[in-house]
Amino acid sequence: MPLENIPGLRWRLVLISVLVCGLIFELVKAAQEQRASVGRTVKQSKPKPGRSTNKAAAAKSNTKAKPAATAQTSLTQVLSRGKFRKVGETITVQAGSVLELRCRGKPVQWGVPPYLEEDDDGRLKIVQHERYGVLMLINSTGADTGEYTCYPMYCKNTDCRRDYNKAVKVFVFFQDPQELFVPTSDYYEVIQMRTNWPTVLPCQVTSPEAKVTLQREFPPVEVTVDGSEISFDVKKGFTIHRPQPHHAGELFCVASLGSLRQSSTKYMLIYVNYPLAPPAPVIQASSTSLSVGGNLQISCTVIGEQDVVVEFNWEYPGQQIGRPLYTQESVTAVSQGSAQQQQSQSVLLVDEVRDVDQGTYTCTAGNLQGTKSASTTVKVVTKDKTNRS
Repeated sequence: MPLENIPGLRWRLVLISVLVCGLIFELVKAAQEQRASVGRTVKQSKPKPGRSTNKAAAAKSNTKAKPAATAQTSLTQVLSRGKFRKVGETITVQAGSVLELRCRGKPVQWGVPPYLEEDDDGRLKIVQHERYGVLMLINSTGADTGEYTCYPMYCKNTDCRRDYNKAVKVFVFFQDPQELFVPTSDYYEVIQMRTNWPTVLPCQVTSPEAKVTLQREFPPVEVTVDGSEISFDVKKGFTIHRPQPHHAGELFCVASLGSLRQSSTKYMLIYVNYPLAPPAPVIQASSTSLSVGGNLQISCTVIGEQDVVVEFNWEYPGQQIGRPLYTQESVTAVSQGSAQQQQSQSVLLVDEVRDVDQGTYTCTAGNLQGTKSASTTVKVVTKDKTNRS
């Protein structure tokens, strides 16, 4: 190569070296930035416990932490294939038709009128599906009228119980053009009325549209229903809220719908003066210390309301040897201020006292509200000890 070209060749070599170095520098810088970016991504994928590096991730985490909401229990009537109706407090179905109820829940249990529970003739079918239970009643009659209840079940492991707070109920009338009253096997029913307890005459009708009145057999008269002293509920019948002696007697219900008029079962109401509280007996002995051979009388007295029966029972030391019980009982009217009350008394008689008669005597008095007891102790001494003393 000619010498005059050597300087130009050198410059070209220097220029090429500079370009190669610059290219290498850029490649190294790009590789470093890529590694740094990868390192930051890895760091973000491992956040510290209790912190979130992403708002969306935090919201998702909070959603998972909440317990699943329990579906509210609902009761619907199946009208036809694919057609449903949410039920209210009551529904009316024509007797002979099919009743089909669907209750949301897994699992659920059903409550039906006592008539259906006692008389299982194959007309009632209950099926549990994945998310709901079904009650189906075929060949229905007026006797099926009553309350139907769906109970959601609360289960823990294998132990399940009814959740009564979430139960849903519906009263179903099976309207029968020939039977206005729900049929019963009793033609005559005796009902005891208590002074402090409402009395129900359960003359239920098969149609909520029936007009119902309360009648007295003798003298034949319609009983006034004012909604306060006596009220009527189409799902229960007539309720006497605070029974009194004048409510006693033979009563029955009469229902009318259109041209049809029918009478119910007859109810014989017997008034019972129910006490306000258990009796409070007071016990007293003729002597708390007596000698062998003497006579002992121990009285147990109760002052209470008139016409309230009080029963007495005794426990005494002589029972251990089979000594017979001798008592005298009486009932007398007494005055306590302006109020008339009743004194009931039982007197225990022990003749010719012996050593075995020493000990505790207990009187228990009872009425319809409960029992209470009172006790006293009697000491028996021999004649020798009496003389020495």
